[in-house]
Amino acid sequence: MTAKNNVKANIRTVCLEDATAVLDLQREIVSEGEFFISVIEEYNKTLEQHQDWIRKIIENEREAILVAEMDSKVVGLIVFSSQNLKRLSHTGSITMMIGKEHRNLGIGKLLLNELLTWAQQNPLIEKVSLGVFSTNQRAIALYKNMGFVEEGRKIKEFKLNDNEYIDDILMYKFV
Repeated sequence: MTAKNNVKANIRTVCLEDATAVLDLQREIVSEGEFFISVIEEYNKTLEQHQDWIRKIIENEREAILVAEMDSKVVGLIVFSSQNLKRLSHTGSITMMIGKEHRNLGIGKLLLNELLTWAQQNPLIEKVSLGVFSTNQRAIALYKNMGFVEEGRKIKEFKLNDNEYIDDILMYKFV
């Protein structure tokens, strides 16, 4: 698939063999501390735990993980997770991560587009939701461009330090 400026990326479903690459990417992004809820001290998954997490998602027809590859390296991912409650079974939420050196190349749009296609083809999914830091203007612009609508805001949801808070913007799209 082609992103901005003719950048080529392969978007595909995750496999168990990707566990190390996905875990490394997630640790890298969490360590930045900018747009992720967890801080690096809290992010202590083992490879085995990560493999189990990936396996459970692969086996669940209402969940998905897609990865973006460039030159055979995982540079981004998007996760769609759903709850096992009957009244919420038609919906799920996404988390997307792109490695720092691969941002602003259109990879997020490619991942999101593929995930939305997957959701539209899945007869069990009707609504895709997400939460995004109010300070993440690039992500908010992408989500709006892809048809997501703000449905609410959790004021001062994230506390960065004694005097700094960030709102959580809640967005959705029906598929």
